[in-house]
Amino acid sequence: MSLKIGFLGPAGTFTEQALHSSYSLNGAEVVPLPSIQDVIAAVERRDVEKGIVAIENSVEGSVNTTLDMLAFDVELKIEKEIISSVRHNLLGRADLDKSEIEVVISHPQATAQCRRYMMREVPGAAIKAANSTAEAVEIVTRDGHGRWAAIGTKLAAGRYGLTILDEGIQDVAGNQTRFVVLGRSSAQRTGFDKTSIVCFIHEDRPGSLLAILQEFADRNINLTKIASRPTRGARGEYCFFVDLEGHVDDPTIAEALKCLRSKLTEVKLLGSYPRASVPSV
Repeated sequence: MSLKIGFLGPAGTFTEQALHSSYSLNGAEVVPLPSIQDVIAAVERRDVEKGIVAIENSVEGSVNTTLDMLAFDVELKIEKEIISSVRHNLLGRADLDKSEIEVVISHPQATAQCRRYMMREVPGAAIKAANSTAEAVEIVTRDGHGRWAAIGTKLAAGRYGLTILDEGIQDVAGNQTRFVVLGRSSAQRTGFDKTSIVCFIHEDRPGSLLAILQEFADRNINLTKIASRPTRGARGEYCFFVDLEGHVDDPTIAEALKCLRSKLTEVKLLGSYPRASVPSV
């Protein structure tokens, strides 16, 4: 039986593009799913063995759906990260002129990353949201949507028979998205690794964040990301997502996590995995 990998579908999303460009499928079956929530839930239910989801964009920041589900809803591990350059395109029917566009539809992250372009080039168009960029492209092909355009990939344009009206429409040239492959175990140590954790504090009090950071500073551990999210508890209660260089099997990392667990309500390990190479822009 072949390995099943879930991704945000339908066919032609940036997630699928990242999966095919940066992951050794080796005959694996790729399974399109309608939302990030569905991908993560499918891995948790064991409907698929692995799933790939976006977790962070260099322009719009963290993908909160992914962070929240990993922190609160599932017991999965990040096994791999993929960093992919994002090049957005305005797609429509071949006979559509940009001046005729009434609606632009895409995933909210994609439209946010092309905000200035749309204000300049299609200022009168309504903005609508889809679950994915590929779903947006498919919607544009339906009857009654002749004056709709979508923001999506070249891959989706080819698969759904739309024309690229404008390419490279993202507001920031170096736009990149970080994806993570989710499974049930941390990857083996490679010597060039990253570890992701969530830190839950006892209560919101002065010095809470400093107490976390000090454990890493004292051991000269480099942090690559820190972000806060509400805990779904009382108003004002937050947890901290931390990415750090190193593997949980490294003695200094293990020691730091042990000390954190003695200070905090909970430290949840989201995974240790090989660091991705950053593509040139």
